[in-house]
Amino acid sequence: MKVTQVDVFLMGAAWRNYTFVKIQTDAGITGWGEATLGWKETAVRELIRDYARRYVVGQNPFDIESLWFKLYQVEHNTGPVMYSAMAGIEMALWDIAGKACNQPVYNLVGGKVRTKVKAYANGWYTSTADRNELREKASGVKARGYKALKFDPFGAGGREISRAELKQACDTVEVVRKAVGDDVDILLEFHGRFSPIMALEAIRAMVPYAPSWCEEPIPAHNQVSMAQVTAASPLRVATGEHTYSRYGFLELLERQAAHVIQPDITYAGGFLETKKIAAMAETYYVSVAPHNCDGPLKTIAGIHLAANIPNFLILETFQDYDVPWRAELATGMPQVVDGYLDVPTKPGWGIEINEAVIAAHPENPDAKLNMFSSEWEERMCR
Repeated sequence: MKVTQVDVFLMGAAWRNYTFVKIQTDAGITGWGEATLGWKETAVRELIRDYARRYVVGQNPFDIESLWFKLYQVEHNTGPVMYSAMAGIEMALWDIAGKACNQPVYNLVGGKVRTKVKAYANGWYTSTADRNELREKASGVKARGYKALKFDPFGAGGREISRAELKQACDTVEVVRKAVGDDVDILLEFHGRFSPIMALEAIRAMVPYAPSWCEEPIPAHNQVSMAQVTAASPLRVATGEHTYSRYGFLELLERQAAHVIQPDITYAGGFLETKKIAAMAETYYVSVAPHNCDGPLKTIAGIHLAANIPNFLILETFQDYDVPWRAELATGMPQVVDGYLDVPTKPGWGIEINEAVIAAHPENPDAKLNMFSSEWEERMCR
């Protein structure tokens, strides 16, 4: 079996463009992957096309490890654009391999250790300023069956915020805690905005509301500072969406700079690469909660990964709080029931992509988001 064609599709999806990769073979088997990298999608698309021409077309789709090594070793100017391009191709090849073997992807990498995957909701709130609306929306997430939800209570805050702004953030978290009760996990998103000491002040202020973690409290690229915050934090620190490949996670783990790591399957370099990252984390007894803010193919790959790795904690999903046509785009997606997603049993990823829906929602060059502007919540969380 040989790869005969690689296509890339960009879809305007509110505040980012979903980026999908379709790979066809001479055996008539087609695989799908996701390469969505918010606000850098066109660069990813062109790199996928280049890699397809030089490395993928004409090759055996089962040679995934060989392809990844060649791209990493030969191309070597790594970063999130390169890793996302690699991931989109790699994920589509796994889909082909699973379909060729008539097995779900997780069965090709060791099988499953769980049959359902705990998920948390994101994208559910449009603003934290309107307390009544926030209370209603948080209650609505619980009513949908979720046992966990995540949100950012800090608005457009920067490196430092005032005591009044911190008090307002605390009041926001208190509203959500009272709305969902003590039996729902609250996960706090800091969006990498604070200085180390400001991050610790904010984390300590959140202790009364018992959040399950504080995510990316400072910018992601200084592991020394992240380790300092993690060591002094009275709450779990989660980070990793802006750390790329196992080589990026090596220092983070060695410095004990996170209690929970959050590799993004696309940004980190693909399904198998994220499994390797999880195996590294397991040697440090660190749990894995994959970052997943984009499309359905990344979600389904996250479910397969979560089914397979022993140190999985929880999976992010926007699927109930995203563009209204998302369910039509990917048929066969597991739905959240009582806080969990069932692990699929069909070959490959186990879902089908509707190309008519892709055609109906073309690339949107204005699908961007400034997360430090005052209106970002209204744009991302509809």
